[in-house]
Amino acid sequence: MRWVALLLLLLSLGLYYLPDYLGPSGGMANVASGSLPRVVSLKSPDPERGEIKVVPPQGAPVLSCVRLGWIDTAERARALINSQSFVGEAVFTVEEEGRNLPPLYWVLIPPQPREVALRQFRDIQRQGMDSYLVTGGENRNAISLGLFEHRESAISMLEEKKRQNLNAVLVNFPRNQISYALTFEAEPNLAEELVQAVKTDYGNDFDFVEIRPCEGVATPEKNP
Repeated sequence: MRWVALLLLLLSLGLYYLPDYLGPSGGMANVASGSLPRVVSLKSPDPERGEIKVVPPQGAPVLSCVRLGWIDTAERARALINSQSFVGEAVFTVEEEGRNLPPLYWVLIPPQPREVALRQFRDIQRQGMDSYLVTGGENRNAISLGLFEHRESAISMLEEKKRQNLNAVLVNFPRNQISYALTFEAEPNLAEELVQAVKTDYGNDFDFVEIRPCEGVATPEKNP
């Protein structure tokens, strides 16, 4: 019976140590096989979602942006473009802009009832005075006696009409104007040549000539 008791003892010891050997999952512990752990592959960021900054190609030429004005008509601006031998080497556009100009000084007899205004207007005309009857706007039925660029000239006219016993007043006459500018992009040396060529063809001094580096296109960024 001794060997039976010894066999039972060995069996008990085996059952006691076997789980530690097999490991907690019930299987033999995995021994390193020499292969690196699997690395999760990185997904390329999407520029449209603003995840990266797009870097422009190195060595790209820096262009000058040029703007010249003012030009009276779009036709004159286009004629200046067509007269340049550089067309094709620069990108030209014609820019339209409404501008507020300094007001004129208006000497007038204030609005009156239409019949009264007509009667006085005819009387002024018989005296040979330069005048016209305003037929629309907020000064309808006023009598205009003159528009002036300079205030001194307007005041002189006003004092003259008052000496003639006319109830004249001086008001501002607002005005605006559509003007045109010529714009183009070119490499700096070519831009300087073009400016001189356009100024020569225009024959007059421009109100302004602007030459500056063209602004780069902003690229989206996102903090990590």
